[in-house]
Amino acid sequence: MPAESRLLAGARLAVTTFTTAPVRPGRIDRPVAGTAMALAPAVGALLGALLAGVLLLSGAFAPPLVAAGVTVGAAALLTRGLHLDGLADTVDALGSYRRGAAALEIMKKPDVGPFGVVALVVVLLVQAAALADLAGRSWPACVAAVVTATAAGRFGVTVACRRGVPAARPDGLGALVAGTVGPVALAVGALAVALLAVPAVPGRPWQGPLAVVAALAVAAPLLTHVVRRLGGITGDVLGATVEVVTTLVYLGLVLSG
Repeated sequence: MPAESRLLAGARLAVTTFTTAPVRPGRIDRPVAGTAMALAPAVGALLGALLAGVLLLSGAFAPPLVAAGVTVGAAALLTRGLHLDGLADTVDALGSYRRGAAALEIMKKPDVGPFGVVALVVVLLVQAAALADLAGRSWPACVAAVVTATAAGRFGVTVACRRGVPAARPDGLGALVAGTVGPVALAVGALAVALLAVPAVPGRPWQGPLAVVAALAVAAPLLTHVVRRLGGITGDVLGATVEVVTTLVYLGLVLSG
C-alpha cells in the first residue's frame, strides 16, 4: 500500500475512531491502524480546539462552571461517550479482582457497576472543575490548555499501542491496533504534544510540558497493571487511557497556574 494511501486511510480511521465526524473509513488493516493510532494526538488537538471554542463561547454567556459543564458534555457528544464507557468498563473489571477472561467478560456487560460509576463521577467532576478554572484565564492560555489536554489524552492511546503491548482478545479494536506503533511515531507524537503544551501556562513555558510528562508518568504504571490483569489492551482500555490522561493533564495545568 503506498505511503500516501496509508496516511489517508489512517487519518480517516483516526477521525472515525476518536470522533463522531461523518467520515467514511477507508481500508482497515494493521498498518493503517498503526498510522491511525500515531495520528491520534493530531485528531485530539483538532477536537481540543473545538472544545476550547465551546468553552470560551459558552463562558461569554454563562458562569465558568456552567460553561465547563457544557464543554464536558460536548466532549462526550463529539466522541459518542465511548471513552467514558471504556473507563467505566475497565474500572469495573479491575474492581472485580478477576483476571484474564473473567475480567474481560465483566467488561462486556452492558450495565455499569459501582466502581465504574464512581470513576465516571470523579473524572467528570475533575474535568469540569479544571475547565471552570481555565475559563478564567486569558483566551490563548485557555485554548492551549484544552488543546494540550485533549491531544495528550489521545497520545496516551499512541503509547498504549506501542510495539510489545499485546491485545487482550483475538478480535476487536485492541487486536487491530495493539503493537502497531513504532518508536519514531512515539517520538514525533511526544514532541508535538510537548510543543502544544508550551503556551498552556503563560510565563512558564516548561510547566505545560511538565504537566503532560507527569500525567503520562502516572498513567504508565496504571496501564501496565491493566495489561497484566487483562492480558493486553482492548478498546475499552484505550478509552480509559484517554480519559485518565486527559484528566491528569487538566489537573496538572490547573495546579501549575
